[in-house]
Amino acid sequence: MPYTALYRKFRPQEFEDVRGQEHIVTTLKNQIKAERIGHAYLFCGTRGTGKTTIAKIFAKAVNCESPVEGSPCGICKSCRAIAAGSSMNVIEIDAASNNGVDNIREIREEVAYSPAEGKYKVYIIDEVHMLSIGAFNALLKTLEEPPSYVIFILATTEAHKIPITILSRCQRYDFRRISIDTISARLEELLSREQVGAEPKAVRYIAKAADGSMRDALSLLDQCIAFYLGESLTYDHVLEVLGAVDVEVFSGMLRKIIAQDIIGAIALLEELLVQGREPGQFVVDFTWYLRNLLLLQSSDNMEDVLDISSENLALLKEEAQMADGEQLMRYIRIFSELSNQIRYAAQKRVLIEIALIKLCKPEMERDYGSLAQRVAQLEQKLEQGAFVPAMAAQEHGFQDPAAHLPGREEGREEGTAKKLPKAIPEDIREAVENWRPIIEGLSSGLKNYLKAAHLSLAGENQLLVVLDDEVAEGFVSTEAHMEELKEGISQRIGKEVEVKIQRNETGQPFEESYVDLGNVIKQAINMEITIEDEDE
Repeated sequence: MPYTALYRKFRPQEFEDVRGQEHIVTTLKNQIKAERIGHAYLFCGTRGTGKTTIAKIFAKAVNCESPVEGSPCGICKSCRAIAAGSSMNVIEIDAASNNGVDNIREIREEVAYSPAEGKYKVYIIDEVHMLSIGAFNALLKTLEEPPSYVIFILATTEAHKIPITILSRCQRYDFRRISIDTISARLEELLSREQVGAEPKAVRYIAKAADGSMRDALSLLDQCIAFYLGESLTYDHVLEVLGAVDVEVFSGMLRKIIAQDIIGAIALLEELLVQGREPGQFVVDFTWYLRNLLLLQSSDNMEDVLDISSENLALLKEEAQMADGEQLMRYIRIFSELSNQIRYAAQKRVLIEIALIKLCKPEMERDYGSLAQRVAQLEQKLEQGAFVPAMAAQEHGFQDPAAHLPGREEGREEGTAKKLPKAIPEDIREAVENWRPIIEGLSSGLKNYLKAAHLSLAGENQLLVVLDDEVAEGFVSTEAHMEELKEGISQRIGKEVEVKIQRNETGQPFEESYVDLGNVIKQAINMEITIEDEDE
């Protein structure tokens, strides 16, 4: 006897067997019990969620000789014929290959003849969005006023492509993605009937990989069983068959990225590819992993939202503290862009390697997220003593890191620059070092504008806040907002600081027109700083 795929073998034959679409099943059963059957239905939803299956069950139910609570009995002549696919009352049409006007005209001619047996002729048109405009127009009149014995069931994955004139003539039912719990329960039930052992963790991973599609889940399960025929299905088996990666590997990859270990990250990628892991699946799963980390950071009560084991949850909580939210959002952005690029790329590995290098080296990008990460890295290095005072550096032969600041050498040659005090005023230094926590305590509008601000020194004891946007300058410069900023600084460092707001009108990047005070403080302590003379 030829083998039958699981999704065909266990296709529901009555409403009670359907999982995850109770809101639709209940409505249709009530219509049948109350004899309030419509003439046209539109079933919308992603693949594998039960659209065609429920359409066939509905066709059996309306023609059943003795329905039970709105569900087909399954034993009468009509039910058996429809189940076997030999009934003349149920006509299935694939609109992807029969999408012309002539195909619809044939239907219009056929509906004139009443069913030879049974109550209704049911037309199930799958992928109805593939019909041509002419075919839709030909269907309109029949769909609006069909004979009393005709029911149309239109199924589609892309409802937005169907003309509004068709939509308005149908009862629309939206099929939901089936939850992981529901799919897992169904798979375990079928595994028991097939007498195949499987780890709950393995079954749950298959359910998650199916992405809300019961048919996809059954196909993946079929594939895994066939690969390890006669063996119990384990979590490692599933990962190997699907080309997926374990969570611990993502943990190792994240730690290498945070440590800026490019060689280690690429070596780990090489190891995964040698093992036969699918590059595209790795990108999708790693993005999902980063998303889980971000959710854990966002709230203390995310354990129920994250579909992971308790041991992996403990690992996630530990790693959620290793990177801040902006850093994780940057990682997610880069990998989300990569998932779109890699789909049709010939050199998938190269694209992943470039993305990993970007993650490890934020200086390769110029957006706000990468700049914020670079600042955070400099702060960490400063805390670890990575930078030494200028005098000590000169004694050991190191070059002054500010020797090439814009305007420094030029100013000396042209006499247009003046030297600042060797020690930046202590209150200014503290304000710059605490700038991020200071603005986090401000009102949302002011905080958003100041996130993009640059810090420099005006005169000898005044903090200069430089903004690139005229609107931002006007907003921050108001008396109320200036007072709020000064108050925020004094509350954070315990000192009052004079603040001056200025817009960068030079047409050049901030670093080429001003001394970046934050960068100077991070690179060296008590180093010599020069700025252009404002009187010139």
